[in-house]
Amino acid sequence: MTMPSVLDFWFEFASTYSYPAAMRIAPLAREAGVTVRFRPFLLGPVFQAQGWSTSPFNLYVAKGGNMWRDLERLCADLKLSFRRPEPFPQNSLLAARVALIGLGTTSGEQSSSEPSWGEQFSRAVFLAEFCEGLQIGDPAVLSDILARLNVEPEPVLDAARTDTNKARLRAQTEEAQRLGIFGAPSFMTADGELFWGNDRLERALAWAKNGC
Repeated sequence: MTMPSVLDFWFEFASTYSYPAAMRIAPLAREAGVTVRFRPFLLGPVFQAQGWSTSPFNLYVAKGGNMWRDLERLCADLKLSFRRPEPFPQNSLLAARVALIGLGTTSGEQSSSEPSWGEQFSRAVFLAEFCEGLQIGDPAVLSDILARLNVEPEPVLDAARTDTNKARLRAQTEEAQRLGIFGAPSFMTADGELFWGNDRLERALAWAKNGC
């Protein structure tokens, strides 16, 4: 029996290019015959380890200005609505914790036979942030997203705030650092190949499928 083709999708809700990647990845993966595992993590500790106090797009003004224009063009090409979030980066901590509850794991072992509400939630958070201009750190915004997914908000938010779940997100972020992930979105294949950036999504899927 051949092993299923698997690709880990490492993303940060505050990450600009994670937005188009999250919106594109499911249909492209289905077409390629690749199982995608959603892996939310936090870029803050990753950036701190590199000596950055905020997003490099804030630290380097020219780079940031080009990124915003590039993202506008990219979203227009993909027919995705886009609104620059204020402030940037958004506080993504609670959203990531909620996503872990929906995905049901910290180690990427969730089954893909039936997509979890965690994947739907993740896409909805990106739309709330980059399309609707909402504050994804606001529990009310996340509660509304959950309710629209027919998920009872209060028990999920309570579970997301437990010490156990907080530790799960820390462990997931630490795993990303151990794997050498330095930005988002990142894609890792079963044989350890790392691809960084929305524009590497198709290449990552091809490697996950064919091993090269």
